[in-house]
Amino acid sequence: MLERIWKAIRRIFGPFFTLIMLIGLFLGVVSYYLAQWVIDTWGLLTMDEIVFHLKVPLEGTNEDMVWEAVNLCVPVAIVAVLTLLIVWIAVRKRRVTKYLVWIGVMSFAVFLVKHSVDYIWEELSVDDYLKSQKTQSTFIQDNYVDPRSVQITFPEQKRNLIYIFLESMETTYASKEVGGAFDQNCIPELTALAQSNISFSNTQGLGGGYAATGATWTMGAMFAQTSGLPLSIPIDGNAMDTQASFLPAVSSIGDILEEQGYRQTLLIGSDASFGGRRNYFSSHGNYEMLDFNEAAAKGLIPPGYKVFWGYEDQRLFEIAKQKLAELSASPEPFNLTMLTVDTHFEDGYTCELCRNDYPTVYQNVMACSSRQVAEFVSWIQQQPFYANTTIVISGDHLTMKNLETDFMKMIPEDYSRRVYNAFINSAAVPVNLMNREFTTMDMFPTTLASLGVTIEGDRLALGTNLFASIPTRTEEVGIEMEEKELQRNSSFWDNFTRDIE
Repeated sequence: MLERIWKAIRRIFGPFFTLIMLIGLFLGVVSYYLAQWVIDTWGLLTMDEIVFHLKVPLEGTNEDMVWEAVNLCVPVAIVAVLTLLIVWIAVRKRRVTKYLVWIGVMSFAVFLVKHSVDYIWEELSVDDYLKSQKTQSTFIQDNYVDPRSVQITFPEQKRNLIYIFLESMETTYASKEVGGAFDQNCIPELTALAQSNISFSNTQGLGGGYAATGATWTMGAMFAQTSGLPLSIPIDGNAMDTQASFLPAVSSIGDILEEQGYRQTLLIGSDASFGGRRNYFSSHGNYEMLDFNEAAAKGLIPPGYKVFWGYEDQRLFEIAKQKLAELSASPEPFNLTMLTVDTHFEDGYTCELCRNDYPTVYQNVMACSSRQVAEFVSWIQQQPFYANTTIVISGDHLTMKNLETDFMKMIPEDYSRRVYNAFINSAAVPVNLMNREFTTMDMFPTTLASLGVTIEGDRLALGTNLFASIPTRTEEVGIEMEEKELQRNSSFWDNFTRDIE
């Protein structure tokens, strides 16, 4: 009787436990290789970025990157499962052996998953992140200047603004001779633009600012440079895509320019919805969205065309020229904010304009971007509207390229990597350009100052006007202390994120 019951149980639950074993091994192998891929691909990944992207729309993600992960993880997992299946069939009638195989495989699967979690946990310093979230800081509260509480005065003739975010652009890529980290200058044209115009530096040569906590990925960088604040949202809050407005308590450059009658456009070659960019720029400045989808709808790119994240920078600059011709024909002052993409890690996008002058693909892509930006600036300078237009060129953040790649190994360990900046045709004259310590949050008031805007106190949010004589917050407390405080929890900042809780 008992034997018949046991056989019935095996008949019913045997396939179930077999399926559990196969799924367990599949998930274990996938988790192992996925963890390796994530850390190898994103060299500077942070918990702030992960938490943020868990809360915002992921539509518009680069499909090539997704398939790269799939192609790395899934085939190996399938081979492992098929191998196990063959072994399982061979031992299916050997009861003891079969049970030992099941126990061994499940133990191995659990080990792989645990190893993957532990690896990610350590690499991302999750313990430090959780500890900092439990520690209160008053740094933002003590130093925040509400843009709505100070006098901001525009000149009688308002200047146009062209703000170019350059993906992953660092001064690091220049030659050692001028302040970079490489033997060969990968960005000679951008170097020349910085040297012949206004570029704030941490040295006597070519340099730049820190990408502080909350500004180390594209949306965080765009937010920091336009609002003077770090982008940090609560880990236990709701999804950002459920919010009608993106942090409505924040006052950004888009809000200020909108109040002054500016016509504003965000031009990007990818889906503006990715990372919350559409929501942010629509909420703060009512920007016209000219992204990949809009370009396709308007016939600005060929039907069905898509490369990399959407379309390449070569097309972006051509579309920008068309848009500038339209904007400059209107009586209102304009703000055209652009974001390039070709220099996105891992190795960027090699377009038909790229050459093979350097030893690595990424260097050649950087060089290609440098040439394209310089050509675009030269075109602008030949247009009638240029006389009353300021061009701001800024890297968004440091490249996330893995530090173990050949490209990154060329950078000396003691070199301080900084984000590129250049102000062209600025209405303001700097008091001190060199040996400055600052973050990309300082770009907010500095950009307004470059338009000839007078700011009471020369500070907005956590940013300081670099054209002024007063020290930045970074110069006052040091970058280590500033970073430490920004990583901590802030009850004051919680007031800004309350709507997403």
